[in-house]
This record gives sequence, C-alpha cells and structure tokens, in this order.
Amino acid sequence: MALNIKRPNGTEDVLPQNVHKWHTVEKIARDVAESYGFREIRIPTFENTDLYLRSVGETTDVVQKEMYTVSAKETKFTLRPEGTAGTIRAMLQNGLLNEAMPQRVFYILSCFRHERPQAGRLREFHQFGLEMAGSQSPAADAEVISLAKSLLDHLGLKNIELYINSIGCPQCRAKYYDALRAYFNDRKSELCETCLSRLEKNPMRILDCKSPVCSEIAKDAPVILDYLCDECSQHFSKLQSHLNTLGIEFKINPKIVRGLDYYTKTVFEFVTTEIGAQGTVCGGGRYDGLIEELGGQHTPALGFAMGIERILITMEKQGCDFLDQRKCDLYIAPMDENALPKAMQMAKQLREYGYWAEYDVVGRGLKAQLKYANKIGAAFTVVLGDDELSSGKVKLKNMEKGEELELSLDDKFTEHFDAICVDNMLGNIDSLMNTDEL
Repeated sequence: MALNIKRPNGTEDVLPQNVHKWHTVEKIARDVAESYGFREIRIPTFENTDLYLRSVGETTDVVQKEMYTVSAKETKFTLRPEGTAGTIRAMLQNGLLNEAMPQRVFYILSCFRHERPQAGRLREFHQFGLEMAGSQSPAADAEVISLAKSLLDHLGLKNIELYINSIGCPQCRAKYYDALRAYFNDRKSELCETCLSRLEKNPMRILDCKSPVCSEIAKDAPVILDYLCDECSQHFSKLQSHLNTLGIEFKINPKIVRGLDYYTKTVFEFVTTEIGAQGTVCGGGRYDGLIEELGGQHTPALGFAMGIERILITMEKQGCDFLDQRKCDLYIAPMDENALPKAMQMAKQLREYGYWAEYDVVGRGLKAQLKYANKIGAAFTVVLGDDELSSGKVKLKNMEKGEELELSLDDKFTEHFDAICVDNMLGNIDSLMNTDEL
C-alpha cells in the first residue's frame, strides 16, 4: 500500500547518510565564529508577528507574501522568516546590550517562508548567521565580512565573489527615494501590482523585484551611491580601504539593496554562479536603526546570514571535502542466546569509552550477522560462541585487511581494543596484528 502522507512541499528530509555533510558546515561555522569572539545564541522558532512587521518591513515580500502566521486566541505568532529580528529581540530582552560592547552572537537555525520551491530555495531552510551590536565603525563591517570570507574559505569553496554597496542612512535615502519615484513614475503603467504599491512607501524595493519587466525597467534607475551624504560616503570609502588591507577582493554593485527594510549603509553579498539563479550564498550588512525601532537605545549593529542548503549544494558541485561519516567500530556477533549476555556487556563497556559498538538484536544467524556488519562498515568484528566463552579469548578481525588478532575476554578487553584503534589510526596496526602480547 502506497504511503499517502508525504513531507510538505518545499521541505527536505536529511537522511543519516547525509548528516555528516551538515555537521561539516556547522562545525566549521562554529569554529570560525568563535575564533572571532562570537558566542552561540538560541532563540524561539516563532515570535509575535509585530516583531517582523516592525523590523522586516510591511512593504517587503517576506511580510506581504511569505510569512507563516497563526492566531492563538487574541495573539498572532509567526514562524521566523529570518534570524536577525528574533536575535536582536533576545539580546534586548535579556540585557545583553547592557554588557560590554560590542556584543557578538551567532546562531544556526531553521527559517520558514512561503515561496515557490526550487533548487536552493525552500519553504523550510536553514541558516548560519551572526550579529554584532555596539560598533558604528567601518572596521566592524570589514570584520564581519572577513569572518564570512574565512568561513567560505575553510569550507573549501571556490569562485565565490564578494559584492558590496551602501544604501545610505534615512537622511540621504530620502533624496534617493525622490529620484526613484520620479524615474519610475514615468513608466508607472508597466510596473507589476506589487511594485506599484511600493512606489510611494519604499521605491527602493522595486530594484529587488523578480519580475522580468520590472527588472528591465530598474536597469537604468538612479544609483544610490550618487546620493550618499558625506558620512555614509566616508563610511563606504573606509570599508573599501579596510577590505584592501585584509586582502579581500570585492566588486561594487550599486544594485544590491537586500530584501529586508532594516538595512542601512553597508550591504554585501557573496555570490556563486554554480547553483543557478539562487547564487547568493551569504548576504548581510548594517542595520543601525533596528535596535531603536524595537524599543532599545540607539545602538549600531550589523550581521549576515548564510543559507546552509545553498552552501551544501555549492560544496557538492565543487567536490569539497566533508567530515568522514562515522561508522561502527566493533560489531560483536553472538552465535546463540548463551553468548548474548556477554555481547551486551562488552558493547556497554565499549560505548562508555565512546566507541560505536553493536551486537545482534534481531536473531540473525552468524553468516547474516557478518553480512550486516559489512554493510554498516564495521571496522572490526568478533564472533562470540561457546568456545570463546570457555577459553576466555576472541579473535578480533580487521574487516578492511582481513587480519585477526587474539584478545582476552577479561576486564582489560576495552583498554586493549582502545589501544588497537589508536594504533590503527596511526598506521601501526600491522605490527599489532602479529603480536601475542594482548
């Protein structure tokens, strides 16, 4: 009978044989972030809907089309569509912004957006992201970009380009909005319905429209860099200088606006051409007004987020290395019920040492057990029967080489097995396999 219940469209199952790839990205991300002084934070999967209305912006696609919102009595909750707003809320509510500045936090979490699923774009997706609060210096911008670049390098990714832009502050953006409105008003009849609604509230959002018609119109729109105030212009210039100091190559792309309203000044993207249309693997920037918008004191802040699924797709296409998939260290094959208690005891001791040990819990015959041990990639096997129990000795078989070593079934079995595994990793197993000392 066919299974009628399937996973929701736009979601993916991560199977045991692929989890080591996720562990690779997560481990490297944590290690790199911690080397820059960032600490992990964990936040709820859902927040009060007002949080996203105030932070992300009512004119964004995220709020208008993509949020998963539910009502519970008189309160509306939304599954997080991104990580920054909830993280800043947590930092504010828990007093982190009253401590020494800058505050640096990172997170690994799932996000939810209702959009058309395609390669690299899911309805439930995962992000590694970070936020730094308390510095308005362009050196902080360079620090965050440097961390992102370091992480991509440690993952082994190639052919990733960095694009940067400045979208100014509210003061210089007001003049830019006037210029955009004047430009788009001349072709108002050609804009899509969504962009028509953006024209008065936030015309810069039109530059990020995915409609081919609106994108073509936006090609010749005024450029934000021509409207920056002196402070924003100097900030952007110093950022470029810092990136040059760090040896980080970049290109200026005045069309980058990011998809969320809370950004100011610096915005950036790391982009690859190797995964199709969804080529942005990391995006971020500065949001100096967000903390104040959410009820805190004026505190400059910035951050970025990386899509883990997109990172994995790119790593697989480029043949990057992943952490080894863990396999069984020792499979114990009891020949009958009499040997089962000893097998259980041995496995328990090995597991307390941190080893992956298994024994038969299905009732297979010996041949089937050894076949199973081979399928799960067991490094070693032992057969346990009446002869082994009476003699107090077993033969430890190296499954890769087919060699055997006799071990005593005494209290020191686990210690001896541990020594063998260490020597096996060091390449000294041949000498051990020919000794009677154990």
